[in-house]
Amino acid sequence: MSEPLITRVAPSPTGDPHVGTGYMALFNYCLARTTGGRFILRIEDTDQTRYQEDSERQIMESIRWLGLPYDEGPDVGGPNGPYRQSERTDIYRAHMQTLLDNGNAYRCFCSAERLEEMRHAQRARKMPPGYDGLCRGLLPEAIEAKLAEGVPYVGRLRVPKDRTVTFVDELRGKVEIAGKEIDDQVLMKSDGFPTYHLANVVDDHLMEVNEVVRAEEWITSTPKHVLLYEAFGWKAPRFRHMPLLRNQDKSKISKRKNPTSLLWYRDHGYLPEALVNFLGLMGYTGPDDNEIFDLPQMLADFDTKRMSTSGPVFDIEKLGWLNGEYIRALSEDDLADRILEHYAHRARIGAEPDAARDGPLQRWIFEQGGFGNDQVRAFVRETVPLIQTRIKTLDEYGPLTRCYFIDELGPLDPEELVPKKRDLDATKAALVAARERVEALMIFDTPSIEAALREVGEAIEWKPRELFQAVRVAVTGSAVSPPLFESMALIGRERTLERLAAAGN
Repeated sequence: MSEPLITRVAPSPTGDPHVGTGYMALFNYCLARTTGGRFILRIEDTDQTRYQEDSERQIMESIRWLGLPYDEGPDVGGPNGPYRQSERTDIYRAHMQTLLDNGNAYRCFCSAERLEEMRHAQRARKMPPGYDGLCRGLLPEAIEAKLAEGVPYVGRLRVPKDRTVTFVDELRGKVEIAGKEIDDQVLMKSDGFPTYHLANVVDDHLMEVNEVVRAEEWITSTPKHVLLYEAFGWKAPRFRHMPLLRNQDKSKISKRKNPTSLLWYRDHGYLPEALVNFLGLMGYTGPDDNEIFDLPQMLADFDTKRMSTSGPVFDIEKLGWLNGEYIRALSEDDLADRILEHYAHRARIGAEPDAARDGPLQRWIFEQGGFGNDQVRAFVRETVPLIQTRIKTLDEYGPLTRCYFIDELGPLDPEELVPKKRDLDATKAALVAARERVEALMIFDTPSIEAALREVGEAIEWKPRELFQAVRVAVTGSAVSPPLFESMALIGRERTLERLAAAGN
């Protein structure tokens, strides 16, 4: 594709930024970057009833977190701004007047009550919904009379019912829809605000967008947009409709079945590069069917022929697997920094410390002097080799390493502490023996600890896994923990002995 593509992502600030916004942003970004074009962020905020004040900031923050910087947008400016639709109402009204003047739109004075009665009658007759065209043929004098009376009206597109509207979808080929199946769409509401359809077409044209990449749910609206381009005498852009993200049951992704907020994934310890990779897999096949590719790799060999139209399933378990792969690929220093950045972020946004997740870690960090303290980073860095292969998200670091950041473990679960075929008294005796042998060590390091515990196991005639289970629960508080001997060395002689003594009493 030789022509530089100018693309855009145009979310509405009506709530948390949606994963679908990240998905669309990724492919618009790739098409712009790989053709030497421009990538635009436009905020479509004409629906003031659903507008949420902080949503716009979160949208911009999330797109940047994903590593998809835009060339033009509300906060960076550009030659074709403003980039908030609420700041462009005069532009839309002027273009609406053009359509009224050239006869491609008309004023509709139907009341809300009359439209509801019309829809009710259509449902009763099992007819497809749509405006019945009552105001389509109003004579000029009738229009003037209603305007003089101050009757509210909307502006509607005058769809030619006797023709077929055709366009080419870059992913799906030729699409044809009969004019009689296209509703006379409302373009301008009675409050003077445009609907999506008018604002979208006007903005895409004035912002020089030449390839529209959006979700497939907009395919049925595209004929209306084609008609609008024709009505204005403008060249239409190319259209590329991406498949919708799906739940496991193939329904459209929804927060009832999957977390849909980009902020949720950031706040729960997913790496942005892993999420970008996963969103890429939703609509793209990597070379040699490789499932792991970061953004630079995707850009290096991006090919529109590998873009897919099949309904992608947003499988959060697969995302977890992929995130784990990215975590394991980090250097130990980088992972330590990511862990600290994640928990600093959770503290910054006021996330309630969860005792099972990050409470002990956050408390310890603040007691030691904060996230920027060199000793804090050095200790977290020491833990990284013990957990790197065991976590799939940064959020899992807190509960897995809880034993490192607390002084007292609290009550232990006897079912975890006592190995099968052993009883509580025998287990306590084994822990007393383990404590005595560990206390006698001249050097308290991983090899010495392992050798000492193996000697204890032989002396009391316990299998290694039996003794190690009891010691693990006694020292870490859980049957699931990072490597035992390394953990004991990291916890330190004094705390290890205290925990063995407490469990053996």
